[in-house]
Amino acid sequence: MKTYPSIFNDVIGPVMRGPSSSHCAASLRIGRLCRDLMGQQLNHVLIQFDTRGSLATTHKSQGSDMGLFGGLLGWEAYDERLPESAHFMELAAITAEIEILDMGATHPNTYCMTMSNPYHSHRLTAISTGGGMIEVTEVDGIGVSMAGDFYEILVYCDSPERVQGFAGQWLEAEEISWHPGASSFVEIKSRQLPSESLCQELEHLDGVHLVRTLSPVLPVLSRKDLQVPFITVEEMLAYNQGKNLSLWELAVAYESERGGIGSQEVYDKMKEIVGIMSRAVQQGLKGTSYQDRILGSQSLQLKKQMDSGQLMAGDTLNTIIMYVSSIMEVKSSMGVIVAAPTAGSCGALPGAVIGMADALQLGEQDRVRAMLGAGLIGVFIAAHATFAAEVGGCMAECGSGSGMAAAALTAMGGGHLDQCLGAASMALQNALGLICDPIGNRVEAPCLGRNVMAATNAVSCANMALSDYNHLIPLDQVIETMQDVGNQIHHTLRCTNLGGLSVTKAARELEQKLEQQSIQPIFKIC
Repeated sequence: MKTYPSIFNDVIGPVMRGPSSSHCAASLRIGRLCRDLMGQQLNHVLIQFDTRGSLATTHKSQGSDMGLFGGLLGWEAYDERLPESAHFMELAAITAEIEILDMGATHPNTYCMTMSNPYHSHRLTAISTGGGMIEVTEVDGIGVSMAGDFYEILVYCDSPERVQGFAGQWLEAEEISWHPGASSFVEIKSRQLPSESLCQELEHLDGVHLVRTLSPVLPVLSRKDLQVPFITVEEMLAYNQGKNLSLWELAVAYESERGGIGSQEVYDKMKEIVGIMSRAVQQGLKGTSYQDRILGSQSLQLKKQMDSGQLMAGDTLNTIIMYVSSIMEVKSSMGVIVAAPTAGSCGALPGAVIGMADALQLGEQDRVRAMLGAGLIGVFIAAHATFAAEVGGCMAECGSGSGMAAAALTAMGGGHLDQCLGAASMALQNALGLICDPIGNRVEAPCLGRNVMAATNAVSCANMALSDYNHLIPLDQVIETMQDVGNQIHHTLRCTNLGGLSVTKAARELEQKLEQQSIQPIFKIC
């Protein structure tokens, strides 16, 4: 089934806590699906990571364990109990075991989960594809493709005919597939939660052994025969011929058709997200604290310097730096943030947009429209490149955030559509090849500096575009280049903690110090 990125699924979101969307939010979503696969009843879980993948070295410090446990407990990604999820696993009498082994995984963010209770056991394999997005690739050893954007009804049975006939008649199915194997099942994708009575009827069909319903984990569902008005910049410009729509209006047109929702609902969803981002700025400016982090509330130091007039001139830029820092500090203290497009790059886009809007005294409407435009630039990146640092380095995270912010700022400055696209192109060109090498195996540094760089790069590129600088390379081609360059970045420089600043003496000493002061896990690591 063909699917396309959603602004609210793939680009700006999820609303979450934790240092990394690829680790925390994605793993929580995987855990939620595992819980549903077990009928919400599990006693033990074996979690396996590949030795050559990113998760082998980052699963604990960047929040994969925390997210998985929260998902297995049925929580949301913004649940305030997440830092204590291991403790709540113990209270729920769920034991966990983690193995690092050579699985031959082809994706660096591969989760292999085996769950059991006294009556059943199931195995689920999934990958985190960036920005909190996931794909389930196997269930009980059988290949599938689930993104968490449908109700997935799995009917374990001997043969498909009766189940397919029943589903076709009584369930509002978008797709029905037969998956033969050692544990054969019919997979029914639906936009509607089946009633308890229908599930009972399914269970009583001849040859049916078990029925499981996996609920969606994404805010915007997919549907059969899903279509979008465009999926490249070139297609968007062709679509806009004779319409003369602005970037934010094109974003609304795209997301409305993609999600099957009204234009006002699209606008209202983004308005809510901008509100969450603004609250994160204000929370950070009040000061944050958290034991397991490297940096303190540095935004407060910058604010004091600004207030006393001791910084070099450039109040707007300094405000943006302060806002970026503030949001990053909220993230690192387990506060609520919006992955935009990821948690590791959550400060650049909102810090730039909200900081500039405050400087220009622009209202809520301008902020929401700017963020919608940024979201559409992100759709093109999600469709043709990646937001996962484990695949494309920090170019995929802060680089993408910078391109999105540059387009948003250009629109806020009164720029026309071509200028917005030019700004995004220049900002992405400036970020090509940016590596991901977290210090101390935490998503704080050099992440903070790179978020600041992404935001200030966006300001510069917006002003260049408004001055009609020639960006030379069309945005579509820059995004294609991002994907090619990401494939050439060595795996040690893609969020593995195995290269760059991560392996300096100072970084290793910080990592060791943090490990010594952290609470020991309740689970077994092999």
